Formats: sequence, structure tokens, C-alpha cells
Amino acid sequence: MTLNRLARIVGSIALALLCALPITAQEPNRTDALTALASPDVEARKRAIIQLAKEGVMADSDTLARALRDDDAVVRNYAEQALWIVWSRSGDPKIDEQFADGLGRMQAGVAIFARIIAARPDFSEGWNKRATIYFLMGELDRSLADCHKVLTRNPVHFGVLAGYGQIYAHHGEMEKALEFFKRALAVNPNMEGVRMNAALIEQSLGDRARKGI
Repeated sequence: MTLNRLARIVGSIALALLCALPITAQEPNRTDALTALASPDVEARKRAIIQLAKEGVMADSDTLARALRDDDAVVRNYAEQALWIVWSRSGDPKIDEQFADGLGRMQAGVAIFARIIAARPDFSEGWNKRATIYFLMGELDRSLADCHKVLTRNPVHFGVLAGYGQIYAHHGEMEKALEFFKRALAVNPNMEGVRMNAALIEQSLGDRARKGI
């Protein structure tokens, strides 16, 4: 939802480069990669996530999201980047081309993503990117409506959950903002900015309660 979050859609540079490498015989296929995410071997989990970034589909989101709580910090980072990559893959090359075009031309993006949504309403990331544009334009109610469409299709979308929190905070609805920041952290506990926002709101609400406001 934020500019920083948008910039990380395709993942970190290192992971993007790894995803561009050809698949070798030593790398797991998608099915093996899903199983390897539970391996006690950290390197095996890393390779699995890289493979899922290359081949993963929306159905793999829940499994990848569990890796956001991995004991290894690199695995957690790879999992977060891989989720953005998987979410940005519609399954239709033509839609993916339009999607990339929309990202490159944010000012015209509303119309581009509207066409993407009309063509593939099940592609949750199309809704999310239009929500992002609406947010940047200050069209918060429209952004909120598109966020709802994302969550009905991708309940583990931590970016949208955090985006909800930002919008409600902007509206001054701090209890709701805190609720969604906590929901985002429940999926992805690695978002320090979101954690800081939640802590500040909790402190503010506590101060108000003590003062009887």
C-alpha cells in the first residue's frame, strides 16, 4: 500500500536475480519446494522459497506465509519477497504484461488496472494496485473498497491489512487501525514499521483511557 511497499512488489534485487536463473536439475520442482519448506535444513528452505518465487501460484500463499515466521531471518525475508512475486502473477501472460505496464505508469494506472480487474476479477493483486493508486490520490474510500476485494481473494495479504490500518488511522479511527495493524503482524511479524505504528496507537489509546477522554 505504501510507496515503499509498492517498490518491493517484485522482491529484493538479490531474490529477483535468483528468480531469473534457469531451473537446474538440483533445484526442487514446485511440489517438492512446498514440502521442503518444512525441512530442518535452512539452505533447503531458502532454495524452496526461490523455486516458489519462480513457479508458485496463489494456492501456495498460505504455505509461504507460514515461512514468514521461520527461525532464520533470511528465510523470512525471502518468503516476504516471494509472496509479492507470486501475488503479482495472474496466470495470464497478457494480463501480466498489462500489470507491469500499470506499475510503470501509475498516473494512468487506474484505467489500466480497471481493465485488468474487468478481465481477471479473481486476480487479487490487480485490485491491490488500484487500491494503492487510489490511496496515493487521496481517494481513501475507493482504496478501502478495493482493499476489501483483495482480502476476499487473498486473506493473508499483509500489505492490504497494513493498508487498512493506514487508512483508518488517517480517518482518526484508531481502534480499527490498531486492529488491522495487528492482523497484518499476525500474518507477517517482520514489518517493523507496522509494529511501530501499532505501538504508538496503543500508547495513544492508553493515554486517552487514563485521562478519561
